[in-house]
Amino acid sequence: MKHKIIALLSLLCLAATFVACNDYETYGDKKDKERAAIKQFLADSAINVISEDVFHKQGDITNNDKNEFVYMNNTGVYMQIVHKGCGEPLRDGENSDLMVRFLELCLLDSSAIYNDTAPYDVDVMNVRRQGNVFTASLTDGVMMSAYNTESVPTGWLVPLKYVNVGRPRTEDDQIAKVRLIVPHTQGHSVASSYVYPYYYEISFVRSIDI
Repeated sequence: MKHKIIALLSLLCLAATFVACNDYETYGDKKDKERAAIKQFLADSAINVISEDVFHKQGDITNNDKNEFVYMNNTGVYMQIVHKGCGEPLRDGENSDLMVRFLELCLLDSSAIYNDTAPYDVDVMNVRRQGNVFTASLTDGVMMSAYNTESVPTGWLVPLKYVNVGRPRTEDDQIAKVRLIVPHTQGHSVASSYVYPYYYEISFVRSIDI
């Protein structure tokens, strides 16, 4: 009887190990899920993906009537410029605080955070430009509180080369606004850890007029 019990326990252990192995997801598995989620979102949203070459030929803008998103080769970020914005872009060597409003949606579990409804809930990030390289850190806001970090998702910085971040002075002036699909490699710590892609709607404007 003792031998039978030991044999049975061994079989149960092997079965548990087999199930655990089947449940384990490799990094490659997670990347496949991420790619599938992005592909599904592009299809469901009827997004027309264009190349960087087409984007540059169009004057670094996307045709929103065609729901165009440009795929950025170096980052894997998809970007749509909703409003290019008023004023000027950040200048080379400039260090400035930008006020940011955003919607964040995880494409795998549909969790969302945002600060684009209440008038005073604005995030602030300090941005520095050196040539075409942008670095930034959060100084206040929902994103900083939600993830307990000053780090800015790298994907958020991709549009700053192409938009103006001035403050509106007339009724016709618009704040820069973009839509992004950001892969885990360009996201925050949660995105990186779980290999989650995120969709964003973000607006940028200088905290202080210049």
